[in-house]
Amino acid sequence: MVGGGVVGLCAAYYLAAAGLPVEVVERRALGSGVSRGNVGWVCLSHSTPVPAPGVVRYALRSLGRPDSPLYLRPLPDPAFVRWLWRFWRSSTPAAFRRGYAAIAELNHNTFDLFDQMREAGVSTTLTRPGMVHAFLSPSEARHHLAVQREMADGHYPMPDDVTTGPDARMLDDALSPDVRAAYLVEGEGVVDPGAFARGLGEALAAAGVKVHENAEVTGFRSAAGRVTALRTSQGEIPCGALVIAAGMHSSQLLRSLGRPLPLQAGKGYSFSVDLDPAPRHTLYFGERRAVASPIGGTTRIGGTMELSGNNNRLDWRRIVAVALASRHYLGRWFDDPDDLVGLIRDPWVGGRPFLPDGLPLIDRVPGHQNAFAATGHGMLGVTLGPATGHRLAEYVLTGRRPEVLAPFRFDRLGR
Repeated sequence: MVGGGVVGLCAAYYLAAAGLPVEVVERRALGSGVSRGNVGWVCLSHSTPVPAPGVVRYALRSLGRPDSPLYLRPLPDPAFVRWLWRFWRSSTPAAFRRGYAAIAELNHNTFDLFDQMREAGVSTTLTRPGMVHAFLSPSEARHHLAVQREMADGHYPMPDDVTTGPDARMLDDALSPDVRAAYLVEGEGVVDPGAFARGLGEALAAAGVKVHENAEVTGFRSAAGRVTALRTSQGEIPCGALVIAAGMHSSQLLRSLGRPLPLQAGKGYSFSVDLDPAPRHTLYFGERRAVASPIGGTTRIGGTMELSGNNNRLDWRRIVAVALASRHYLGRWFDDPDDLVGLIRDPWVGGRPFLPDGLPLIDRVPGHQNAFAATGHGMLGVTLGPATGHRLAEYVLTGRRPEVLAPFRFDRLGR
């Protein structure tokens, strides 16, 4: 297993549970990548592909506006331009509906899988407080709810209507009087993503899984269409099968196997802050596309999608933009952006791996009988981690692709 984020650790967990000898190779520490700083949502109502009708037009309006929730900074890179072109081609209503249906089908037993992990002794940290969608405009709230109800199509419960006026902020004490409409999706969950990754690591250690941290994979040894060993900075590791689940780094590793991926980093930002009152639910701030989660006794606020190349440079303006966006919904928890340096903790940026159609890749690597890949989960790595790991382990064990993984094949990227 190459990759020690939530997706890779979940796959290792299910492979080890099936009795296979498993080793995990991580170039840094377990859970130190994108898994560390995200807002920890485990949800059904927001598990959608990013390419959607109107999103490209919205992105183009962000040009030159680093405070925009979706920020596009064009790069003089032909691969980036091709990726944007394919992203635009994937933003049709029909493509969005197909992608949504595929994710919903993979995701439908996510909470059952989390429950089974907990019962087996994994410290998942999952709670299910529900998600409050908060809006400054009742009309915007009703439009958003109507779209969500249509997409849910009875697969998970959605409220019949929005709560408006002063009663809206009663759904969560942390909401400000500026919130004029809101609705609650019951049962949506949240984990502490760093603690979840540590819990998985502890469960793997108890199962006898060997973990190689700070080990950079530099290449592979292959023979007769099979990968037989990993070359790493700590030496060569023989393998009977290989799973690459290394986030953005997966593209470089797959290039070594002759199958590069068109991955781009959708950079997200987050930070933690102590609020009084603190949110009891996960919160989605509709017009500003920012979010908040109760995690580890504090509030983690996150947001933005920044397409500016495959890098992890933290742009402080983006942190400020997220904080300013949250103030519309949480009240004036700071007076001046200069105050943020002393108020917030753990400012974070992470390059979430995106393929141009917004769907993950979960498949066997073409040309290699025993090599598999699981990457491109974007903002859904925590939500889809157990489902991906469970189904991928089935694929590795049986050699037959589960039907639910058909939309996440390699060959769709060639079209």
